[in-house]
Amino acid sequence: MKIGAISLGCDKNRVDTEKMLARLTQCGHEIVSSQEEADILIVNTCAFIDKAKEESIDEILWAAEQKKHGVKYVIVTGCLAQRYEDELKAEFPEVDAFLGVCSYDEIASTVQRISEGDRVVNTACKDAFFDKRVLTTPYHYAYLKIADGCNNHCTYCAIPSIRGGYKSEKLEDLLREAKALSDDGVKELILVAQDVTRYGIDFDGKPHLFELVRALEQLDFEWIRLLYLEPEMVDDELIEFIANEPKVVKYMDIPFQHIDSGVLKRMGRRTDEAATRAIVDKVKRAGITLRTTFICGFPDESEQAFKKLMTFVKEGNLDYAGFFAYSREEGTPADRLDGHLPEAVKEKRANRLIDLQKQVIKKRNRSFVGKTVTVIYDGIDYDRQMFVGRMSTQAPDIDGVVYFTSEAEVNIGEFYQVQITSVDGVDLFGRVENEIDFGN
Repeated sequence: MKIGAISLGCDKNRVDTEKMLARLTQCGHEIVSSQEEADILIVNTCAFIDKAKEESIDEILWAAEQKKHGVKYVIVTGCLAQRYEDELKAEFPEVDAFLGVCSYDEIASTVQRISEGDRVVNTACKDAFFDKRVLTTPYHYAYLKIADGCNNHCTYCAIPSIRGGYKSEKLEDLLREAKALSDDGVKELILVAQDVTRYGIDFDGKPHLFELVRALEQLDFEWIRLLYLEPEMVDDELIEFIANEPKVVKYMDIPFQHIDSGVLKRMGRRTDEAATRAIVDKVKRAGITLRTTFICGFPDESEQAFKKLMTFVKEGNLDYAGFFAYSREEGTPADRLDGHLPEAVKEKRANRLIDLQKQVIKKRNRSFVGKTVTVIYDGIDYDRQMFVGRMSTQAPDIDGVVYFTSEAEVNIGEFYQVQITSVDGVDLFGRVENEIDFGN
């Protein structure tokens, strides 16, 4: 059959989708890029916060509507299906199958069963490791999910109840998957997990991230990026490792979530203001780009605590930051706290911080004008009639881009020296000076 897929939420979910599609191609199914061609639509959902759940519901409704226009079957997978199996089964009779977050080994048999008239519901967590992928990113970068689940149990988060406890993939399995990606031309490998710093801690009680990264450096990647480093695990050794490993980009994504010690304690975070500021100071002194995320409007977040967060952002030490209004998740400890704030207040606080961080980025970006930077070419912006790339300090899709021109031919996935000539908000503009050959 011809199968189309919609992947929502995080890049860990994207990897799940890519492996699901690979399982289907192995069975002879064809992956298509539009609903007009598809016999089956798969919606791989997210249920992390309310906005993600709303987006997932909207996409399920849209997919169901396509059954009036030639689509024969709809399959819903992922976190929303795992978390709300009974509700979705009742609310969406148009959906032919629901699979949970680690039921993807059953995707091929599910397609067969629904084609025979069955309705399938399977949220049992029993997947074996699977190393094949159908990349949905440009061919030159890919995500490698090194672990699933989480043991942190932050009071606001439903991830442990959806995906279970922290479970690392075996080193040899990850190296086999990574080698296939390297052989296929991937140049930037992005390691993802709910917390990559704890990789391997479930093996023998100690992390094995350094061992994994050094083994990956033996493959033909140019950049290795680490996403989602829990602050209590960020020590001098990790900072030194990222600063000095030859293929690891000098970039750390550390989700601080807040700066006020009282708010952090209610969140169940294992850090406070002093420890957070110490991390920021050490990371910046090591010359590493810092990205983080914050939750705004957590229960009983006072105006004073919010202003402290505003001040922290305004100090300008955070290269990139994402801000999210607190989402009240049923079943979490934070759901039972007093002092929940109105939605309008939470959104207003998040928007104020977003605007403030944009000003910080704009000010920093102006310092790049006249400098020459290394850029990987990702694609073309046809509206601007310019090429689009990223510095190593910019992760895909979240950190802004470098728009550039070139008098000579350029090739997607190659590295170029780009002289920055101007700034437009959070993005940089420049022109190519020459191509970089990392092999020489």
